Amino acid sequence: MAQFDPDRFRDPALAAGLVARIARLAGRPAALMEVCGTHTMAIAQHGIRGLIPASITLLSGPGCPVCVTALADIDRMIAIASLDGVITATFGDMVRVPGSAGSLGRAKAGGADVRTVYSPLDALAIAAANPGRQVVFAGVGFETTAPTIAATVLEAERDGLGNFSVYPAFKLVPPALEAVLSGAGAAVDGLLLPGHVSAIIGTGPYRFIAERYRTPCAIAGFEPLDILEAIALLLEQRESGRTGIANEYRRGVPEAGNPEALRLLDRVFQPVDAVWRAVGALPRSGLGFREPYAAFDASRKFPVTVVPAPEPEGCRCGQVMMGLARPDQCGHFGTSCTPSRPVGPCMVSSEGACAAWYKYGVAA
Repeated sequence: MAQFDPDRFRDPALAAGLVARIARLAGRPAALMEVCGTHTMAIAQHGIRGLIPASITLLSGPGCPVCVTALADIDRMIAIASLDGVITATFGDMVRVPGSAGSLGRAKAGGADVRTVYSPLDALAIAAANPGRQVVFAGVGFETTAPTIAATVLEAERDGLGNFSVYPAFKLVPPALEAVLSGAGAAVDGLLLPGHVSAIIGTGPYRFIAERYRTPCAIAGFEPLDILEAIALLLEQRESGRTGIANEYRRGVPEAGNPEALRLLDRVFQPVDAVWRAVGALPRSGLGFREPYAAFDASRKFPVTVVPAPEPEGCRCGQVMMGLARPDQCGHFGTSCTPSRPVGPCMVSSEGACAAWYKYGVAA
């Protein structure tokens, strides 16, 4: 793994060189999708769109875990949180994500015991301190967060904490990219792949993109120069006609990923079909509990029924997450939908494309 050199990311000459390198490669239009919500926020924060030629379009992708959590899953989490004797523990963004008729935050205001935590281990500590109550952790995230939750489940099993469970709303990135490339999303000329997810799964799960779809890929870190370097690598692949998985983020992403994290995932969870909010059902795109750990599955422990509900009228979150629309092309954006009054999840999450555009400006 490459050594991290912080001075490299403060070198204006290197930045200027990367911008010039991109300009030389931008003779024809290219649409590049940044898959990860953290990349979306970094691109907006650092004004990267303003640094590169107008012929290069950067599209947001389905890499915001809060944003892609299905409406029905949010409604079920709210229903479970409202049951007597239940404590719901969740990461901060999830409290404000709108369901069909409210949010976990509104449920809390109505008397539900909803607590914000920073780690699933915090939820486990709450379960240990409250043996007479059921503690449900909202299991939202990609391959990055799922291993820590798997480890927490194993610790709960070792400690005999039968009052701890997880609502599984996990998503897997490669199947979502398959959906984008097979026609559900925008036509893209290259994919800026997520650094955090790739640190867990490595480079192998992306090979189908280069081999089957002949689409250039580059795994990127999160500094502005990481992103500029990755954009240049994508354009160079297109120019040469050779596609592959370029790994700009070598300091964080080994080719084989994190074997221990993958072992934890495989021990506790298995791939299942999953519904992505405003996108639809994607085969084997989620993680469900393996049978030996079914006792920790909150969706089985609390089989609540929710009425199917449509997405908010006019909300274009699904199209934004598939690169089919910009946030400012939604009629709600900046008027009826703001961070203080969100209509859709893309305006709630700290990794949401709409939140990034609202905070840093549509020209960022």
